[in-house]
Amino acid sequence: MNSSAASGGQAGHLARRLGLPAAVAISVGTTVGSGVFSSLGEIAGAAGTATFVILAFVIGGLMQIPANLCYAELATAYPEDGGQYIYFREAGSRPLAFLTGWISFWATDPPSISIMALAIVNYIGYFIGMTPFVSSCVAVAFVLVFMAVHVRSVEGGARFQTAITAIKIIPFVLLIGIGAFFMKGDYLSAPAAIGAPVGIMALLAAVSATTWSYDGMASVCYMSGEIKDPHRTMPRALIISVLTVMGLYVLLSTVASGLLPIGELASSDAPMADAAAQIPFVGSAAGAVTAVMAIIVIIGSLSSCIMFQPRMEYAMAKDGLFFRSFAKVHPRWQTPAFSIVVQCAVAIVLIFASNLTTLLGYFTLVALVKNFLTFGTIFVLRRKVPGYKPSWRMPFGYVMAAVAMFMTGTLIVSTFFWAPIPGLIAALVAIGTGLPAYYYWARRGGGTPTASTATDVAASV
Repeated sequence: MNSSAASGGQAGHLARRLGLPAAVAISVGTTVGSGVFSSLGEIAGAAGTATFVILAFVIGGLMQIPANLCYAELATAYPEDGGQYIYFREAGSRPLAFLTGWISFWATDPPSISIMALAIVNYIGYFIGMTPFVSSCVAVAFVLVFMAVHVRSVEGGARFQTAITAIKIIPFVLLIGIGAFFMKGDYLSAPAAIGAPVGIMALLAAVSATTWSYDGMASVCYMSGEIKDPHRTMPRALIISVLTVMGLYVLLSTVASGLLPIGELASSDAPMADAAAQIPFVGSAAGAVTAVMAIIVIIGSLSSCIMFQPRMEYAMAKDGLFFRSFAKVHPRWQTPAFSIVVQCAVAIVLIFASNLTTLLGYFTLVALVKNFLTFGTIFVLRRKVPGYKPSWRMPFGYVMAAVAMFMTGTLIVSTFFWAPIPGLIAALVAIGTGLPAYYYWARRGGGTPTASTATDVAASV
């Protein structure tokens, strides 16, 4: 037995080294990203009043709870790395499981790393002017640094992720705590401006706009196989995460709405900076303060994505449904080093490409459908899979799953009306390339977990 096996893992498999703080840090650190700096203005524009802005974040957070409960149950039923890929596989849909990983690797995960690295550089550009080429090189440097951190040690990477998540929340807490003393009650109670949206439809639109701010909390499920005592830790981590993020967003939206009139908040390209500028001793330094906050926040999200995303390809490769090298565990560092390095390499190539945001937009509809179907696996697994025995079952299971599907279904419909052609193109490309690839690996004997794999997972839990 080697040292890795003795410490709780087995040769060729990832050990359970991460506790509750790390699990929460991954979930919260992924969710609270750069989107909060721009989404506040979009939500204000959809809501029309400060009251609806605050209420939208409350309702959006409450509606996220069923989704997190679904993931908590699934994670305790299958406490192994891979997230959605594992859930579709166990629900009996190997092609859909493969497509989930295929889309993630080629369409969403490396581009998200690229965009976050470039976003960090853009905010650094507030202080230091850089040419486009130099900006790209600096972005590459950020990717390489965090790649090295997470390749060398999952424990070291988790410690960094926990620290950076705590640090990224501190500026928000300070803004909330200080800004609360300078809020104006008239702004919070002001009626909607002439021409602004009003009524229930405005509230629903605002709630829909908050969904992207809450997206990402299930990221920790990618690493369920590395969480200590997952049957207790995963439900606690997912519930703590949604309550933490909701509390942060509700307080932040309340303070911002009390510092800036709703019309100015809605029309602002930098709502966080404009709101902070209303604090007397911040004033003209608001732009610099916001840039520093953004850099810290996005660094946390970048680190988290580099840490958890490669685990899906690792799980697929273990089943023989992806390139075998992705299943390799570094003999010394006990991390899926090859999977991490390759995903970062693809991201680095994309850093020098253009229109990455547009590229991601093409796959928005497909990503939403993937989430919708994930919640649907609850119905299949509970009714048709005899071996489905989660150690933690969410209350009102089918109702919660239905609510989560309804939330996501609403976004699917709205996204389809917003960009039907890109969504359909993305679906066709994903299926057109993914299914041939799946049948190639399936013919080679992939797609069914081996008995040794199942034994290893059970033993490690």
